[in-house]
Amino acid sequence: MSRLPTLFVPHGGGPCFFMEWNPPGTWDRMAAHLRQIPEDIGARLNAIVLISGHWEEEVVTIQNNTSPPLLYDYYGFPPHTYEIKFPAAGAPELSARIAALLGEAGIDWKYDHGRGFDHGVFIPLKVAFPNADVPIVQVSLLASLDAEDHIRLGQALAPLRDEGVLIIGSGMTYHNMQTMMASMRGGGVDVGSPDPGSQRFDAWLEEVLTKATPENRIDALAAWHKVPAARDAHPREEHLLPLHVAVGAAGTDPGRKTLTDVVMGAVESAYRFG
Repeated sequence: MSRLPTLFVPHGGGPCFFMEWNPPGTWDRMAAHLRQIPEDIGARLNAIVLISGHWEEEVVTIQNNTSPPLLYDYYGFPPHTYEIKFPAAGAPELSARIAALLGEAGIDWKYDHGRGFDHGVFIPLKVAFPNADVPIVQVSLLASLDAEDHIRLGQALAPLRDEGVLIIGSGMTYHNMQTMMASMRGGGVDVGSPDPGSQRFDAWLEEVLTKATPENRIDALAAWHKVPAARDAHPREEHLLPLHVAVGAAGTDPGRKTLTDVVMGAVESAYRFG
């Protein structure tokens, strides 16, 4: 099997793809991008390893559950969104393989045998893989939110790409909820007029991820918080760090931007490496 790419995907807001929204087409472009993933990959997957912005632990924690339930970890949405089903299987053998790779890299880890998929997993993957026919193992972020540690986590996971496993970081390239909610309360924003801070940060990300050398890419991401628009885009970085894992796992593979969207007044992007 040829080496699989790594992906960073925006997972939207709560169960956004499965409910009415105002304006109505807010999430259509993002949903269309997610639906295209299987065709873009063009290979049968043995499994998916997903790192979501909605799970943090003191040490890297590996889901080890044959039939993970769903965590409806969003609030104030329509009742039907708490009845969404996504019966994807876990993959204990893959969990053990991840544990071995982390051990080889000197990264502390533990298993979690009870936790289900949070909405950073099942919401985007239900769009991309509606038949829930690919096993999934979720891996946590580190509560330290250290950028370099998440790059190293991705580097440790990289061999999985040669084993039919798709590594996905699931977050958002812009996640300043104060700005986004203000836009929504104002009735949305024209696609041509997103928040200037989101534009600046998105332009920096695109430059780093698609034009920098692999070494400079890693250095830039490790110091992402020094970029002038960084803390405007991410007052807290948990939704950005899944990108660091995807980039770490990418090694020297080039990156390309696969989606540019404007939702709730902000630019949101997706990337593929390899």
